[in-house]
Amino acid sequence: MFKVIKKSKISQARLGVIKTPHGLIETPCFMPDATRGVVKQLTSSELNQSGLSCLVANTLHLYLRPGLKLMKQAGDLHALMNWPKPILTDSGGYQVYSLIHKNKNGLGGKITDEAAFFNSPLDGAKIKLTPELSIKTQFILGSDLIVCLDDCPPNDYSKDQIKNAVERTIKWARRCKLEFTKQLKARGFKNNRPLLLAVIQGGYDQELRDACALELNKIGFDGFGFGARHVDESGRFLTKVLTDTAELIDESEIRFGLGIGLPEDITRAVKMGWDLFDCVIPTREGRHGKLFLKTKNLTAKSLNFYQTINITNAKFSKDFSPINQRSKIADLRDYSKAYLNYLFKIGEPLGQRLASLNNLEFYLDLLAEIRNLIKQGKF
Repeated sequence: MFKVIKKSKISQARLGVIKTPHGLIETPCFMPDATRGVVKQLTSSELNQSGLSCLVANTLHLYLRPGLKLMKQAGDLHALMNWPKPILTDSGGYQVYSLIHKNKNGLGGKITDEAAFFNSPLDGAKIKLTPELSIKTQFILGSDLIVCLDDCPPNDYSKDQIKNAVERTIKWARRCKLEFTKQLKARGFKNNRPLLLAVIQGGYDQELRDACALELNKIGFDGFGFGARHVDESGRFLTKVLTDTAELIDESEIRFGLGIGLPEDITRAVKMGWDLFDCVIPTREGRHGKLFLKTKNLTAKSLNFYQTINITNAKFSKDFSPINQRSKIADLRDYSKAYLNYLFKIGEPLGQRLASLNNLEFYLDLLAEIRNLIKQGKF
């Protein structure tokens, strides 16, 4: 299912290929977030033409709307959004973090060993998300890479709170694996099946992360994700924790850096041995007028390879140079920065689309450049 093609001699970076029911994924790979079944502002045709190999959708949001009944009628998420390539689905674990743990007033819901109980962000209805329901939902969505439901606490919780989250994550992983095996049998999957990833929790405490990884390894999964945020409360990259956690995952297994999205953080994490990355940054920032532009070729030692500009700044109102003269996308070569500035000024959605396309292309080109450097033994 996952094969390492080449390992770097100057870092822990590696080239790999993931075989899924909907095609191959070359790693290292960046996946944009299609949380509700759409990468905002962009069509599936545009995503396909950009060279994107996989995207990320969210189990809880799609369970709430459009719902499983409509999803079954459509066939699956691939059919509904006309996306022919692989999909990775987040289990709902991040919503445990954002809606429950970060909402200490209890308005977002609560968590027990049985399930995560959410107050629906749509209408306040009570939602009970069990590990079993998360896995069943991901099968209905037609996911190629399925993630176990986990308890994702903030890194700055007390050691006892983090320990409780680790223990719950392990318990839920066992239940997810049982349900996953049951679904494979019921649906007649044999060789070309979806892959199942578990999530290693433990906050800043490496001893707890070690214990979590040890127990998850006993259960057996196709890969593992880095649980919780990859930066501290001040926004500093957790170099040691990420390095040590990557070393806990066998070389034959996928390493998923959930939420790692800044270009410099992705390059750091690749050199630690992480394979998959997802984040809302490129399209979210694009919708707010922030563009990522390459300034020089990437090297193994320098992180100074790009710049960001705010296209809404007045200085771009008379800048008639191309949005990105290096782009493979004709519109980004043909339209000017002055025109893009104008589109944002009048609130025209085309501006958000062009900026989002620019940023997604930047990310995909970055990962292609990284893969090429690993192939050449230079990263």
